[in-house]
This record gives sequence, structure tokens and C-alpha cells, in this order.
Amino acid sequence: MEILHSRIYGEDQPGTPLLVMHGLFGMSDNWGSFGREFGEQRSIHLLDLRNHGQSFHSEDMSLAAMVDDLEAYIQYQGLQEVDILGHSLGGKVAMQYAISKSTNIRKLIIADIAPKAYPPHHQKIIEALQAVKINELSNRKEVEEQLRQYIDETGVIQFLLKNVYIKEDRTLDWRFNLKTLTDKYAEFITVGVEAGVYDGETLFLAGEKSNYISEEDYPMIQEMFPNSEIQVVPKAGHWVQAENPKAFNELVTQFLS
Repeated sequence: MEILHSRIYGEDQPGTPLLVMHGLFGMSDNWGSFGREFGEQRSIHLLDLRNHGQSFHSEDMSLAAMVDDLEAYIQYQGLQEVDILGHSLGGKVAMQYAISKSTNIRKLIIADIAPKAYPPHHQKIIEALQAVKINELSNRKEVEEQLRQYIDETGVIQFLLKNVYIKEDRTLDWRFNLKTLTDKYAEFITVGVEAGVYDGETLFLAGEKSNYISEEDYPMIQEMFPNSEIQVVPKAGHWVQAENPKAFNELVTQFLS
């Protein structure tokens, strides 16, 4: 079994370690400042999901496979009890893990995602990424110019550009496995978390300006996570931790302590 790549902060800190999982097209790097801040108090593991960051590439991108990856990582690291924070796709993995294999979770935090199935909503980004002839370009600026032809939001472009790296043969490539993420998109985005109940302490953090968690989702959340609370992160869209880090970090700190 291949083990997920991670960045660990505060490795020798006492207390329950916190495992953090990013969203689609993200990676552990996106959570670096969060890891540094929280790593002063506790051990923080920033994970790269399969087909993302520096983790292995695979043709399987099912929720079940990603749950198994998380379980294997926890066992490999010899962690007895963990807190888990998952954003977006990472939140979906965290919810499914909690429902399927919840024995070692102390507290669970789900950032801006509900357990429901979502309609496809990344087509514009996927189109843009497929249009970029990344192996023929020589620097990030050129990649940015090509992305700009398809995407207006500077924040989204900067987020995607973090994934550009230089290979050994000096050509550029994406960190994520674009082929699998595109081919298997429906298998992990348009499926909900399998029905079940996790009754451990859970915090849902919804971005005030995001539509990922709506009030209509509250009954489903309460049913599947009966010991949960829902807090709104003010002035934040879907990237809650980046758009209002102060409020986000305060809510996380409060809940974990």
C-alpha cells in the first residue's frame, strides 16, 4: 500500500495530532501557514490526497480508496487518536472515514462541504487546464496567460499555478494527475457520503459567501452527524481558511480545545 505524502509541523508537540486534507486541485502547501501556526501547539499533518501534490498517482479516485489511504497513513504513522480537518473534497473523505472507521477520531472538522452529492461544477477549470499545453511552456507566466483566456478570477488562477513544477527534463507539469481527476470526476464529486451516522464531536464551517453548505443541508448534516454544530466563517467564500484565516483559525482553536 502506498502512503500519502505529508508535511508535518510540530512533530514533537504533545496532545492529539491534527490531520488536514485539502480540496480538489489543492495540496498540502495551501495549508502551510495554518500548519506553522497550529504546529506551535500540537502536531499537524498536512496530507496530499492521492493524485495531488507529491502523493502517488493512481487511476482509482473513489471515495473508498481515499478513505483507505487515510487509514493506511494513520497506521503507518502509528497514531492512536487523531483530530481530522477536511476542506471540500478532503472534507468528504473525512466524513466518509468518520462514518466508516471512526474508532480513533477525537474531533472532526469539515470545512465548507456537506455530505450530499453535488452536481458537476468544475467544468470551466477542467476545460482551462486541458487547454494549457503545459509541456510546451517555459515558465509560470506563460501558464498564467493561457489560464487567463478561460478563467477570470485571479484567486483561482493563483491557486492552480501553485501546482506548476519543473520536472527533471526541465519541462513544466502539474503536480496533480489531471487525466485521472478528469476521467474519474463523476466518481468522487457527484457522489455523496454513504449513509450512516457518526456521533463524535463535529464542527462544520461554512463560508458566508459560499453556496456549498446551505440551510437546506442542515437536516441531513444533523441526521448523519448528530453531535455536530455549524458555524459560519464571515466574509469568506469556499476557500474559508485562505479568505478569512483569522476567523477560521479562531473557530478551529475554540473547537479543538
